[in-house]
Amino acid sequence: MEEEPLLQKIRINKDIESGKGNLLNIVDDGDGPVTLILLFTTFTALCGTFSYGTAAGFTSPAQTGIMAGLNLSLAEFSFFGSVLTIGGLVGAAMSGRLADLFGRRGALWVSNSFCMAGWLMIAFSQATWSLDIGRLFLGVAAGLSCYVVPVYIVEIAPKQVRGAFTAVNALVMCSSVSVTFIVGSVMSWQKLALISTVPCVLEFIGLFFIPESPRWLSRNGRVKESVAALQSLRGNNTDITKEAAEIKIYMESLQQEFKEDSFFELFKPRYSRVISVGIGLLVLQQLGGLSGYTFYMSSIFHKSGFPNNIGVTVASAVQSVTSVLGLLIVDKYGRRSLLTVATVMMCLGSLITGLSFLFQSYALLHNYTPVSALIGVLVFFISITMGIGGIPWVMVSEMTPINVKGSAGTLCNLTSWTCNWFVSYTFNFLFQWSSSGVFFIYSIISGLGILFVMKMVPETRGRSLEEIQADITR
Repeated sequence: MEEEPLLQKIRINKDIESGKGNLLNIVDDGDGPVTLILLFTTFTALCGTFSYGTAAGFTSPAQTGIMAGLNLSLAEFSFFGSVLTIGGLVGAAMSGRLADLFGRRGALWVSNSFCMAGWLMIAFSQATWSLDIGRLFLGVAAGLSCYVVPVYIVEIAPKQVRGAFTAVNALVMCSSVSVTFIVGSVMSWQKLALISTVPCVLEFIGLFFIPESPRWLSRNGRVKESVAALQSLRGNNTDITKEAAEIKIYMESLQQEFKEDSFFELFKPRYSRVISVGIGLLVLQQLGGLSGYTFYMSSIFHKSGFPNNIGVTVASAVQSVTSVLGLLIVDKYGRRSLLTVATVMMCLGSLITGLSFLFQSYALLHNYTPVSALIGVLVFFISITMGIGGIPWVMVSEMTPINVKGSAGTLCNLTSWTCNWFVSYTFNFLFQWSSSGVFFIYSIISGLGILFVMKMVPETRGRSLEEIQADITR
């Protein structure tokens, strides 16, 4: 059977290379234009991220209504809030294997199903058990989407805009939390849960029309389909020969040199930096207090004496603005630089918040406590939107070779959700123990994170995935 012209070009490109070690030389300055199908595909995937954000932000505006309506104690509501992370652990455990077996698109189908079922159960709950099961389903969906969405976007985006496209993931996450805070402040928790099904419906429709990841298709020997998917994403008038050749050569080198995806492959020395950086960034993100701030922002403002509705609105507006700023500069200044600045701000935000409550406990600067607490929360959330919220998952997706991406993704995802559960479950108890001490703990962890980022994290801006992965696994 005669090869298609593009596959012939790819084979010629391969033949003129001096060896597998030179595969990086075939890369051009860019991979192609930003097309409508690329934007639509990215939008569809990001609907999963939006659903995760609404689930994360749901507990804050819904707390009073749910506790009164279903007669829940603080411990029962804390369990309801933290059960999202228990579901996240289940989703995380499945995420890498599902994405490898059924493809990125297939894994999004599974996530969408759990998400829709979860929101409907919460919306129509009349008892605690159905409320918790619905929240558990949302966690499973979130555990899947927080890994699959950035991996999918990283694998389909042209390298010259990959940082911006993946930064949109953090923008959507923050925006969805903000929208949930605002909408939830003016309507009942049941209506909020029903409205939260809208992104699920949009994603469900979009999944019928988007292509599978070209890199996943190539890895599974479906080269013609990979080329077709890549051509669709880049546009019919774009010459994708070099990019398709790079993908094909790299996948063939993986098949010849390395074993199939195995959990024990991760413990080989060549993957030590990939795993160390990936897990380290995700631990920093979670143990630095992300879930505590996000899930219980209302409690923080109430304790400080700052009006909750105003605080939530201001925080939402600041997150939206800084998310757009992060989107604009991530491909200009790079991942490592933004992470360094963001980690410093994360440390500073928790320090300011902790000092606010410390002064309050000693009746010092009492009139300034509400404002300084707001400033601390805002600084913390700016650090999240500028880098800590999205870049760790972007870098995990960029650095991990596709032959171990499933196992590495599962390990990183499980680590992230374990830390997420720990922070979300312990926050209320630590906050009651010491309203300042909990934030000082987060500040110390963030301070250690600054050293980690400066010492361990590589720069990946402007490089192809194959180049990044070949370099970091030498």
